[in-house]
Amino acid sequence: MAGASPRAAADPAALAHQITVAETAIRDAATPPDQLRAAAWTAQVAYRALEDKPAADAAVLAGVPERLREAVRHNIAARREFRAMQGEPGDTLPAWRMVEPVPAPELRDIYAEAQRRFGVPWEMLAAVHLVETGTGRIVGLSSSGAQGPMQFMPATWDAYGMGGDVWDTHDAIMGAANYLAASGATRGELDSALYSYNHDTRYVRAVRHYVAVMRADERAFLGYHARPVYFRTTVGDIRRPLGYESSHPIPVREWLARPR
Repeated sequence: MAGASPRAAADPAALAHQITVAETAIRDAATPPDQLRAAAWTAQVAYRALEDKPAADAAVLAGVPERLREAVRHNIAARREFRAMQGEPGDTLPAWRMVEPVPAPELRDIYAEAQRRFGVPWEMLAAVHLVETGTGRIVGLSSSGAQGPMQFMPATWDAYGMGGDVWDTHDAIMGAANYLAASGATRGELDSALYSYNHDTRYVRAVRHYVAVMRADERAFLGYHARPVYFRTTVGDIRRPLGYESSHPIPVREWLARPR
């Protein structure tokens, strides 16, 4: 199950069931790691299927148990914010390398250390890490030249990185906490701090949706951490597997035609 690519269910009732099973497994401490990864992947695919189907929302939300309804609502809303930010699908895959992320327990310890040092909620750091590089799966520069697992512009890193290595996970999370704290997070101005990180209100709303889910149940982080990385293209969503690497952008059709 863990190795097979999941497919989103075809109708709202079936999607609600698919999401319920997946989100329940993510929140169950008895779920084995391989089943957790499969559940996280399934939930991700289901939410991506709903990002352009607002007419299905009522039926999907009615079909999930009340204990999961807010989490489902937040996840769907976050996907739609990012879909709006991305605009038209791309026809090339970026010059990135895909790697295993730092294990979830180790990341939780780093987020907790950053929260103690700078007063920034760990869920906020985890959400930024998730949306910037898939909790560290993506190694590469953004289209604007941002670097590292928390995607810093060089000048911002020079100001807030405290002399650390922008590509080091621990250093990058500490730098992000330092920057978010200086931008208002420790004064309760979370939206302003996130807007300083990325000047787009859709980004702010999307990150806050993920923060809300993790605040309600911290095991949700394990599901986010287990998600693979997808890229929206002109031929559909493309998952970039671990080990993917390219030093230059690749046309999607060229990459799909390569033997594997």
